[in-house]
Amino acid sequence: MMDSGQLAFCLKRWMRMLINIMTKAFDFFKKETVFSISLILAIISCFFVKPSINYFYYINGDTILLLLVIMFFVEILKNLSVFERLVRKLLTKIRNTRELSLVLIFTCFLSSIFITNDVSLIIFVPFTILALKKVDRIDLAIITVSLQTIAANVGCMVLPIGAPHNIVMYTVSDISFVSFFLLLLPYILVSLVFLAVSSLFIPKNEIVLPQMDKITFNSENFFKRVVLGIDYYLLLTFIALFILIGNLENIPIFYSLFTQWIAGNEVIWGILASQVISNVPAAILLSGFSANYEAIIIGINIGGFGTLIASMANLISYKILVREHSEFKIKYLKIFTILNVILLIILVGVYIFI
Repeated sequence: MMDSGQLAFCLKRWMRMLINIMTKAFDFFKKETVFSISLILAIISCFFVKPSINYFYYINGDTILLLLVIMFFVEILKNLSVFERLVRKLLTKIRNTRELSLVLIFTCFLSSIFITNDVSLIIFVPFTILALKKVDRIDLAIITVSLQTIAANVGCMVLPIGAPHNIVMYTVSDISFVSFFLLLLPYILVSLVFLAVSSLFIPKNEIVLPQMDKITFNSENFFKRVVLGIDYYLLLTFIALFILIGNLENIPIFYSLFTQWIAGNEVIWGILASQVISNVPAAILLSGFSANYEAIIIGINIGGFGTLIASMANLISYKILVREHSEFKIKYLKIFTILNVILLIILVGVYIFI
């Protein structure tokens, strides 16, 4: 039998272990918030339906496979420094700060067409911060990164493979590449005009870009780096969301409510849901209760603008910038939100009038 001293020692030891576990869990929750919430909700939803093998049928395998293949090839290109080499060649033609910002902004637009908006910002926001530091104009990071994020969210509309939410809709709707592009073309064109006009607020000061470090190819553990670089938590988030929506479809009260609310109001619900849960979960949610896929596609793509959490891409660029310059946090949120809300209102107007 333990004496009081041994008991106290054991209690302290267990408390330290518990605190350590809770700290690690909280840190993981902060890092993978969307996955954590999706997993918790999926688990909770399982208690309201009978255990079934249908959980596996809820998962859209085409979406998961397509997303995995895209991420795999993007990681290969990223580790080969293909995109950074292209941007550096473009930078050799730069003469002033506005041109520098424009190149960085529209690089995000073009790259997000093929490598998804999230990956585009992961690659080019750190490069932007580095480039602006090199010319001693880090003060332009707030407006440049804000517009880069918008540009990435615009570029991802061009092809269905440009963003996770569009990959979901492409696989469930069977809409062709051309039809997908034409559906979102008016919003893409208006958004590009918005970006061009907004860039006029960037000062046009002369700069001289210094010599940057030479890019070297590291062949060591190349395949391992590619495999480990894939965002598996994003795939798991999709799986959790598919299970959640599948369960909700089998709960009569939820199915009835969601069907009544969403039917005929897909665009507005796509916009509103994206502001609260981001457009990836919104895409999976709405596509589970409505077959009006074109309206959902418009809603979730317009909905990617607005709040910081409207799109995962918004959070990515914010985290990268704030990690490097925490003093920009409040000002960035203000500028980013103002620009996004203005564009959101404009795009809603486009939807109403076309």
